[in-house]
Amino acid sequence: MIDDNPQEHSRKTYWLERWERNDTGFHQNGTNPYLLEFWHTLQLSHDSTVFVPLCGKSQDMLWLRQQGHAVRGVELSAAAVQAFFSENALTAQSHAHGRFMRWEADDIAILCGDFFDLSTEDMRNVSTVYDRAALIALPPDLRKRYVEHLLRIVPANTQILLITLDYPQYEMTGPPFAVSLHEVTGLFRAHAGITLLSQHNVLAQNPRFRERGVSRLEESAVLLKILPR
Repeated sequence: MIDDNPQEHSRKTYWLERWERNDTGFHQNGTNPYLLEFWHTLQLSHDSTVFVPLCGKSQDMLWLRQQGHAVRGVELSAAAVQAFFSENALTAQSHAHGRFMRWEADDIAILCGDFFDLSTEDMRNVSTVYDRAALIALPPDLRKRYVEHLLRIVPANTQILLITLDYPQYEMTGPPFAVSLHEVTGLFRAHAGITLLSQHNVLAQNPRFRERGVSRLEESAVLLKILPR
């Protein structure tokens, strides 16, 4: 683990305060349409374990569990973790787990703490990563570190279904941040096979971005297959 510095402390405080004041416009109700459309392309067995980084209270975790998968998430905010279980009428058990608090119900387990504290042991049974809101939540200086740490802790041959947004970054201050396909390729090409599954202009469906002055908004679904080490 890297000791906290002022920038790290500011990052954590930003997200904790947003959850505490329920400023969660980034939260998506219902199941992500790209998850519904492309999950079958991963050809997973029903008993596979799926990791959801920076999971918040995403309802995508419920859908993944309904497919038979064990779900493992990590989330910095205890308020988000508690909201996920309470809003979905799940009675969770919690206990200390290293630097985390582990909450679990119905084989959905969320580690409450910092993603960068995760170890290979925490990811031991994971075969797939579903990233809808992690990479785009991080500023440029943290995205490379995020990818490096993710690749370090997940098992070889892990698949990643990644959802990204791209827009002219100068038009809006993130998060969510603009992450282009060019950047995704630069971050992963030495470590994974990369397949673009879908790319759409979604500005018309996102008035929140138009109101903030964004002139172009592309949403992409990418399948990454980590190469054998």
